[in-house]
Amino acid sequence: MASVLFLMYSAVSLRLHQRMLTSSYDLGIFQQVVRSYAGGHLPVSEIKGEDFPVLGDHFSPILALMAPYYRMWQTAQTLLVAQAALLAVSVVPLALWARRALGPAAGAVIGACYGLSWGIASTVGYDFHEVAFAAPLLMLSLTAFGNGRMRAAASWALPLLLVKEDLGLTVLVIGLLIAWRGERRIGAATAVAGLAGTALALFVILPAFNPAGTFAYWSLVEGPAAAGGSPAAGGGQGLLDVLHHATIGLVTPEAKISTFALVLAPTLFLALRSPLLWAALPTLLWRFSSSNTLHWGTGFHYSLVLMPIVFTAFVDALVRRGTRGRGLRRHLAGSAAITLLILPSFPLFQLVQPDTWRTDPRVLVARRMLAVIPDGATVQASDHLVPQLADRTSAGLYGALGARPDPQWIMVDTWVPAGRRWWPGQPLGAEAEQQHLAADLRTAYDLVDQEQGYVLLHRRA
Repeated sequence: MASVLFLMYSAVSLRLHQRMLTSSYDLGIFQQVVRSYAGGHLPVSEIKGEDFPVLGDHFSPILALMAPYYRMWQTAQTLLVAQAALLAVSVVPLALWARRALGPAAGAVIGACYGLSWGIASTVGYDFHEVAFAAPLLMLSLTAFGNGRMRAAASWALPLLLVKEDLGLTVLVIGLLIAWRGERRIGAATAVAGLAGTALALFVILPAFNPAGTFAYWSLVEGPAAAGGSPAAGGGQGLLDVLHHATIGLVTPEAKISTFALVLAPTLFLALRSPLLWAALPTLLWRFSSSNTLHWGTGFHYSLVLMPIVFTAFVDALVRRGTRGRGLRRHLAGSAAITLLILPSFPLFQLVQPDTWRTDPRVLVARRMLAVIPDGATVQASDHLVPQLADRTSAGLYGALGARPDPQWIMVDTWVPAGRRWWPGQPLGAEAEQQHLAADLRTAYDLVDQEQGYVLLHRRA
């Protein structure tokens, strides 16, 4: 099952990249991060800004594990295949637990429903993300918990501190669950480590590396706390405001309720009967308290960490209820039906769409023009062109604030549809971009090539 899922995930993500449907945010950024680690230095990203230290943006040192592989295969495809492998292998502990506890049919159905779940599909269909490492770690931790192996549950949870700064709060909840199950010392130590890890990342490490001297995303927290730039700026009242708005955010607007319902739907809402579902609370709180509406919905990678939690909670609930026979078959059939009903709305369904396997002639034009740009050059390019260049050049997003001035090369797609000009997209906008290109041509750049809407410029010596 894991092998089949790996092939499916790889096919979707690699095909999107071949069709130039990947983006600078986030595949391009993570290429530059892993490329930095592979070069033996702390990660920087030209896409975020000239020599921007990425450890001041998000705390994800676990990405250094990919450096040896990237040194052997220095392409974006390395990241996409690695992500597919991490997601696919996470099905193994779940399917084995379900098979052992509920029988072979349950192992097969629940494993398949998890592997085809919309949260994983959304992740596969949108670039590469560091939270791919969280899927197997969470699954190993929570299945160990479900089997009464509390020390293993804690051991697999602790590396989440290296995946992303918010996951320390998930480790905190897992520690509290372990303590609740009777292993108080292990649980308390795990909870303290989780809370301390998140606090250290948010208030010490990230501000130390960030040029602005603060965690960059406090401003996304709705309410008065955001006005000061950090909850710490407002003291205890600021933290209370964050909690208040996070709580209100769980029920308004309707998009949040829809996402929450869709998270639980493949489990027939039985996940609500398991204490394991508490591990989803930190992720739901930060997402639903955010002022960024993209965090509320079902797109991108934001629901990935919820999938291992809800499906382990599903198995745990079935085991606790002692579900067997006809009742178990009914629950399995319901879960499979909902999974298949949702599947066409998410990227895995692209595997059976003819357009997925057709190549736009413009892609061939773009590749020919990209090949003109030499390795090691400094470049500014359109959003979907940056990931094609990030493995061999110093590539930034054309027209973005903080981009390296006067790059050696500029390549812009002037035919990018308006629908793809959302943030970060093309910061200049279509009309301003044309004016900016015209100004570049008049001043310091020569026109090297122009075809099918692509414009390639080279800075004069």
